[in-house]
Amino acid sequence: MLIALNTLVSALVIGVAAWLSRRYPNTVGFLVALPLATMLVLPLAYLQHRDAASVFDMARSILVALPITLLFFIPFLLRDRFSFWGAYALGCALLPTGYFVHRAVMRAFS
Repeated sequence: MLIALNTLVSALVIGVAAWLSRRYPNTVGFLVALPLATMLVLPLAYLQHRDAASVFDMARSILVALPITLLFFIPFLLRDRFSFWGAYALGCALLPTGYFVHRAVMRAFS
């Protein structure tokens, strides 16, 4: 039951954001930058597992990951050098590096 709720809420948030993005790109950009996924996942994970310690650990991991995941957006700042798909691909290619940085930071502070 909870997996269906998770899927429905997530799909609804993403679908509405994509639909509104043409008319209000700056507003949707702000909304998407909010930790909507985190705000959905934390209570749903707690309700599903009833393990506050793991939810707090996940929240700490998210806090560390947030600045690292901004690597994805760096190619989009270089708008004159890349097509959309080129910037998107390079942003995706940078994320594994971010993952290893996140992993190292989490190990260092655990």
